[in-house]
Amino acid sequence: MGALSAIGRVIAKFLSKPSRTPYANAPSDEAALARIIKPGDVLLVDGRQRISSAIKYLTQSTWSHAALCIAAADTRTGALPQFVEADAVDGVRQISSDAFAGLHIRICRPVGLTEADIAGIIAFATSRIGDEYDLANVIDLARYLFPTPPVPAAWRRRMIALGSGEPTKAICSTLIAMAFQSVHYPILPEVTQELIDDPDCRGCLRDILHIRHHSLFTPRDFDVSPYFKIIKPSLEQGFDPYRLRWSADTAPPAITNA
Repeated sequence: MGALSAIGRVIAKFLSKPSRTPYANAPSDEAALARIIKPGDVLLVDGRQRISSAIKYLTQSTWSHAALCIAAADTRTGALPQFVEADAVDGVRQISSDAFAGLHIRICRPVGLTEADIAGIIAFATSRIGDEYDLANVIDLARYLFPTPPVPAAWRRRMIALGSGEPTKAICSTLIAMAFQSVHYPILPEVTQELIDDPDCRGCLRDILHIRHHSLFTPRDFDVSPYFKIIKPSLEQGFDPYRLRWSADTAPPAITNA
């Protein structure tokens, strides 16, 4: 097992290097991100590592990575927002927002949580700092060497759930899913319906939520979840289309108030 783990680390270092594929998406405004992000927010990242293209293919999504904000920016000290993430090489670690400089990002904000619950989510995530990234399944990592592996759509979510499943190892979306599940906050639960035992409401149904196993969550799930609000820093600051400056040769038709 030690030899497999060593091979896994070599593969992880290779996959963590920047991809040669041109980066298509516009980078986000770092200053705007620092002003808007709050503790408890989930930051989705469109990465440019070699591993990113395979994750995006398997999840059919723009997002290849997720990190949890554990501290907002401090204007007095100049400290940047802080995050917990699971990195393929360094394992679960704390990093600042400058690690995402030049990348396209999205903020997903849980709705309705108390400060105590947010503190509980952060405490869960920070308690895992120092854990290893789940490298046990070397074959699982090796498949990322193929940018678009020929995998049927129905199998893709299961593929990214492979691994050892040991409690002291994690991948990015698994770690964050477990943190939210620790306070019983839904992400994308499985829903079943049952009849309500009420003589005044015959035939009425109610939804019953079932926790989905944390190993099946992907970064995309926080984006499509009905329980997370999508925050775009450029809009939160008050976007004004009339103040945009276009070059003379590419200017679109003028925006009117009609």
